[in-house]
Amino acid sequence: MRPALHAEWTKTRTVPGPLWLLIGTVVATTALGAGAVSVVDCTADGCGGDTVRVGLMGVHLGQALVAVLAVLVISGEYGSGMIGTTLTAVPRRATVLAAKAVVLTGVVSVGGTAAVLGSVLAGRLLLPDVGDRALSLSDGPTLRAVLGTVLYLVLIGLLSLGVATAVRDSATSVGVVLGLLYIVPIVSQTIGDPDWQRLLQQISPTSAGLSIQATTDLGSLPLSPWAGLGVTAGWAAAALVTGGLLLRVRDA
Repeated sequence: MRPALHAEWTKTRTVPGPLWLLIGTVVATTALGAGAVSVVDCTADGCGGDTVRVGLMGVHLGQALVAVLAVLVISGEYGSGMIGTTLTAVPRRATVLAAKAVVLTGVVSVGGTAAVLGSVLAGRLLLPDVGDRALSLSDGPTLRAVLGTVLYLVLIGLLSLGVATAVRDSATSVGVVLGLLYIVPIVSQTIGDPDWQRLLQQISPTSAGLSIQATTDLGSLPLSPWAGLGVTAGWAAAALVTGGLLLRVRDA
């Protein structure tokens, strides 16, 4: 495993794509979150609503860049033909996928932490004092939302890696992942039956997973915050297992 991890880390840090995608994730997440917070109407009685969730809204955009980064971790090698060299150097294919997942987890954790903390800092700077307290990391629900959002981004990365391993084509993989992240929540909003709407929200990796950001009115959520994040983790695990099995039985 150690040589495989070293090889994957070398690939990641010696090409410009991952770095720029991480920078884009931080900038996009922070900028959109700051824009959302800037239009919050605060009064002497408070800012109303869930200011923490509003401040972290930029994750809706940043997750797309994380997904692209994760897809390129393996589909880029299929596109260039380097996957054959990788599997020759490390014949155990499960080890290859595990090494990619570990390196991806570390990279997305760093970028995701910077993006989420940047969003919180922007919210504290833009909101007046009465709203500032809602974005303090000493507040339990806020800290849970911050840590959970970073974990959510990591899980989206692992989900994307699993899909890309199974599909092998970059464009198709990105389309499948973005469809799961954006189209399913939109479809759930167009359904008139509240039971079906709630069911789609409960099984959607985005709608369920981002419940972790909520700090107020938790009773209205499709799932509790940690249970929702568990749904996203289930999607990521299923994608990785499927991708790993297909990687093992198919030719490179």
